[in-house]
Amino acid sequence: MVVFHDEIPESLVEWIKNQRIFWVATAPMNAHGHVNLSPKGGENTFHVVHSKKVYYEDLTGSGVETISHLRENGRITILFNAFDGPPRILRLWGIGTVYEYGTPEYNSLIQPATRQPGSRAAIVVNVLKVSTSCGFAVPLYNFVAHRTRLHRFSEMKERVDRAHALPPDSENLDVQQINVPSNSLREYWLRNNMKSLDGLPGLLTAPDALVRIAPQNNFQSTTMSGALRGCGTSNKESHVIFKHPEKTFILGFFLGAVAVAAYTMILGKIELH
Repeated sequence: MVVFHDEIPESLVEWIKNQRIFWVATAPMNAHGHVNLSPKGGENTFHVVHSKKVYYEDLTGSGVETISHLRENGRITILFNAFDGPPRILRLWGIGTVYEYGTPEYNSLIQPATRQPGSRAAIVVNVLKVSTSCGFAVPLYNFVAHRTRLHRFSEMKERVDRAHALPPDSENLDVQQINVPSNSLREYWLRNNMKSLDGLPGLLTAPDALVRIAPQNNFQSTTMSGALRGCGTSNKESHVIFKHPEKTFILGFFLGAVAVAAYTMILGKIELH
């Protein structure tokens, strides 16, 4: 049974913080425009400021629909649902505001020590209505780990941006006249994140901000697959085969020898018959 609230109930705040994934829905004003629904994940990307305000750290993606739609009309719905424990669906309806990388608002919400690789904006939502419903039809799933592939992809590109960032005394230089480094995050944003599918403006200032503010993040390559500092969960996505290459070689050699011996025995029996 659906229950509506004017704000986020205190009893649900901790539950929200424990969720590993949420969905964001937005749409343009054009009746023929593309309605967008995006899954969002990652450790510590969603934050509850208070019962009427939340924000999440928006990571780099191949599109920019949410940002474009919010710039045009601000409408947004965020959905959480329980994959374990008691069934539940939670919706947050509100008005969203985009604060791009490099803006004062972004810097106050996303600190360099906690910023994730590829973080391009903080999406702040003023919550207007909240609903909870049963979620009886949602299947049960077990959480394994957060993926780190996007973080590795973005960190690789941010290294290029850091190498080409302007020194602090270059504020008078026109960044529009500076060549865009190949394989940089700035290049990726300029190529993929400037307009929505319907031609609405996407990122406005973040690409140029990368030139003046060298991107820092909480990523460290402690293993071949990398890890996020302070995340509190092991990186299960990277299998033991990546963490212990020398053991992998020995195991592979042993299995190969067993396979050759078995194949030889089979051939020998065939020849005897």
